[in-house]
Amino acid sequence: MTALLYLLGVVVFAAAILASIGLHELGHLIPAKRFGGKVTQYFIGFGPTVWSRQVGETEYGVKAIPLGGYVKIVGMLPPGAVALADEVTEELDADGRVIGQVVRVRKSNTGMFTQLVSDARAAEWETIRPEDADRLFYKFPWWKKVIVMGGGPTVNILIAFLIFTGVFATYGNPGDRAIETTIAQVNACVLAPDESGRVCTEEEVRDQPTPAYSAGLAAGDRIVSFNGTAITSWEQVQALVKANGTDQAEIVVERDGREVTVETQTVVRPPDEAGGKVDETVGFLGVVPDSHPTTGGVAYTVGQMGHMTVEVVKSLATLPAKVWGVAKAIVGLEERDPTGPVSIVGGGRLAGETAAHEEIPLDGKVVSLFLLIAGFNFFIGMFNFVPLLPLDGGHIAGALWEALRRGWARVRRLPDPGYVDVAKLLPIAYVVGMAVLVMGVVLIVGDLVVPVHLES
Repeated sequence: MTALLYLLGVVVFAAAILASIGLHELGHLIPAKRFGGKVTQYFIGFGPTVWSRQVGETEYGVKAIPLGGYVKIVGMLPPGAVALADEVTEELDADGRVIGQVVRVRKSNTGMFTQLVSDARAAEWETIRPEDADRLFYKFPWWKKVIVMGGGPTVNILIAFLIFTGVFATYGNPGDRAIETTIAQVNACVLAPDESGRVCTEEEVRDQPTPAYSAGLAAGDRIVSFNGTAITSWEQVQALVKANGTDQAEIVVERDGREVTVETQTVVRPPDEAGGKVDETVGFLGVVPDSHPTTGGVAYTVGQMGHMTVEVVKSLATLPAKVWGVAKAIVGLEERDPTGPVSIVGGGRLAGETAAHEEIPLDGKVVSLFLLIAGFNFFIGMFNFVPLLPLDGGHIAGALWEALRRGWARVRRLPDPGYVDVAKLLPIAYVVGMAVLVMGVVLIVGDLVVPVHLES
C-alpha cells in the first residue's frame, strides 16, 4: 500500500509539472498567433519526437525527455548586417560577354561565437518564406514581444497564485500558523532546549516537573490572565513568563466554560549539552500553544507571494553556489543541505514520500502536494523572468531596450535605430544555457545519489 501511495504521489506531481509546461508554452503560442506571428512548432519535452500532429501551420507534439518544452516562432532573429565583400568577379558566357557577377564574401570576424551567430541566423532564415515577411517576430512592436515572451512565465505564476489562493482560503497556510492562547500540550518535565520533544522518564517527571505540570494545567485550557494581566495573544504570554524569572505566578485559565485559578513558580531551563549559556532571569512554564494555519483570501495570497518573491530572488542569486554544494555532496565532501534546491526528480521523490507518509493525514497530503506543485510553478516562472538569454526574460529585456532606444531617438528627433539584434547576445545565451544544463544535471544526479528526504 505504501509503495502504491508513493507511486501515486510521483505520478500526480509529474503529470502536474507536464501540464504546467504545456500551459507555459501556450502562454507563448496563443498571443504569438493572436498578433499574427507564425508558429511552426509546439512541443512538450526535448529530444526525439514521440508523437506529433500537424494542425494548420503548427506541428504539435511530445518529445522523449520531459524536462521542458518550446514554441518555434518564425523570425526570432533579424537578418543582421551584410557580410563584407571579399572578391567580385565577372561571369562570362561562351562568347566572352558579361552576363553577371559572382560575389565571394568573407565574415567580418572568424571567431567561434561569431560563426555560431552566423549559423543561427542561417538556420533561422532557411525556414522563412517571402510570404512570411510581415509575420516575423523581430518586426513585432516591442510591447507585443513583451506579451509573447512574458506569457509563458506569467502562466506559471498564475498557476501558483490560483493554487496558493485556493489552499490559503480553505485549509490555510501551513507556513504561517496563527498561535492561540489555548494550551495544546503540557510538557511533563523540564528539559534543555536541545532536548525539546524528547519523552520524559518517570524519574524526570518526579524530580523536575514543569511548573505547568505541577499546577495541573491541561491541554484545552485557555489562558485568561497571568499575574493579573489580561491575556490577548500568545506573544504576551511568552513575554510575561520570561519576565517572571523564578517568581511565583498566578494563572487564570478558562476550562470547560468556567475560569480556574492555579498557582505555580516558573523556573529556568538547564543549558543544552553544547554548554550554551543560560539567562537565569528568563522564566519557563512548560506549555505548547495551540496553532492552526492562517487563512486568507486574494489579498493575503498576494502578500505571501510578495514575501516569496524576495526569497526566490535571494535563492536565484545564490543558486550556483548551492548547486556547487550539491556537487560536493555527490562526491561525499559534505552533507547535502536539506533546504537547498532540488530538481524535478527531487520534487517527484518528495511528492511520493508525502503521499506515502503514514503520520500525515489525507488532507495534509493533498495540501502538501498542491503547495509543492505551486512552489515549483512559482520558481519556474520567476526563473524564466531572469533577464538573460536564452530565458524568456532575456527576450523581454531586449524588447524593453528596443522601446527605450527608439523612444529616446524620437525625443531627440534622431533616425530610428531599428530593431534590437538579439542574435548578438547569442554567445551569452550559449554560456547561460550551458550553465543551466550543467546545474540541472547536477541537481538530478544529486536527487538520485544524495536525495533530500521529507522531514519526519
